[in-house]
Amino acid sequence: MYQHILLPVDLGNESSWVKALPTAIEYCGAFGATLHVMTVMPDFGSPMVAQFFPSGHEDQMMANANEVLHKFVADRVPDTIKVQHIIADGSIYKTIIDTAEDIGADLIIMGSHRPELQDYLLGPNAARVVRHSNKSVLVVR
Repeated sequence: MYQHILLPVDLGNESSWVKALPTAIEYCGAFGATLHVMTVMPDFGSPMVAQFFPSGHEDQMMANANEVLHKFVADRVPDTIKVQHIIADGSIYKTIIDTAEDIGADLIIMGSHRPELQDYLLGPNAARVVRHSNKSVLVVR
């Protein structure tokens, strides 16, 4: 039923993956799907922000994120699951939606958290992905 499952994770926030990762692994095992694990880095490339960082900081940050994501997957995902690692930058929810389109994802599995005040004002990323994506989205609470 599913061939490509996208799992966005925030490597600095365990609540973004602690329940969603086991669900994604279970779905991949059941359907023989490829697990696409992605993390989204903030976009520090705008001229206003970039002036405060040394030259080449984006490449170094992306390389570091790639290394951390590979370790994250190696430590937590069984070898029987085919995995693709994706590092992206930009607006979190938009990047998730665009990546799902690019890889032909059948399903996006995301973790969620109890809403805080700022989530009611801005909307959490999971809610934005659910509202704006044309892919199926499973939000694991």
